[in-house]
Amino acid sequence: MELRDKVAIVTGASSGLGRAFAIALVQKGAHVYGLARRVERLNALRDELGPRFHPIACDVTRPNDVEAAFQRVIREAGRLDILINNAGLGKMGPVDELSLEDWDVQMNTNLRGVFLCTRAAVPQMKKQNAETGFGGHIINIASVAGLIGNPNLSAYNATKFGVRGFSEAIMKELRDHGIKVTCVYPGSVATEFFEVSGMRGADRPVTPEQVAQTILHILETDDNYLISEVVIRPLRPR
Repeated sequence: MELRDKVAIVTGASSGLGRAFAIALVQKGAHVYGLARRVERLNALRDELGPRFHPIACDVTRPNDVEAAFQRVIREAGRLDILINNAGLGKMGPVDELSLEDWDVQMNTNLRGVFLCTRAAVPQMKKQNAETGFGGHIINIASVAGLIGNPNLSAYNATKFGVRGFSEAIMKELRDHGIKVTCVYPGSVATEFFEVSGMRGADRPVTPEQVAQTILHILETDDNYLISEVVIRPLRPR
C-alpha cells in the first residue's frame, strides 16, 4: 500500500506505541485519526504533527463512542484504509487476588475494544474493495503474552490469546473481501505500560519507533502480499 493520503485510525494514540504509529504514518503522508481518552495528549500531538493528525476523544470499550468516532472519520475523509487496534492495558496479580474490576477492564479494553473497532471498520473496507478491488488493512497489536502464558498475568494472557484467535479468524474471513489482517506480538517495549501494569520489562527493551518501522513495512507490502503474524523481541533483553 502506498501510504501517502491514505486514511488511518490508530487507537490508544495518546502515548507509547500508538503515538509512535501516528507519527510514523503522518511522516509518510497519511491522514491519521488518533483515538484515546486523554484528549490533552492528543491535542498536544496534533500541535506537533499538524493538520494530518486528527484527535478524537474515544473510549474503545463504549460502543457509542466507537460508532461516533468511525462515523466522523467516514464523514470527513470519505474512506478508511488502515485500522491499528493498539489500545490496551495490563494488570498483574495472582488469580485468587485479581479483582473483578481489574479482570473486566482488561477484557473490555484489550478484547472488546478490538472487536468494536473492527466491526465498525469492516463495512467501509468491504465497500472500498467492491469499488477498487482492495479494502484495507487491519493491524491488531497483541503481545508475546498472547503466545505464552505466565504466572500472575492470567487476565492479560487471556485477552491477548483472545486477540490472537480473533485475528486469525477474521484474517481468514476477510481476505476474500480484499482486507488484510495482521496480528503483531511485541515483547518488551519502552513505554508507560510497565509502570501502569506493575510488571517488570526488559532491561534493554525495543523502542516504540522500532516497532513503528515494522508496522510501516507490513502496511507497505503489495496488495496481494499478506504478513499475517509478526513477533518482535529485543535481542539482548537483560
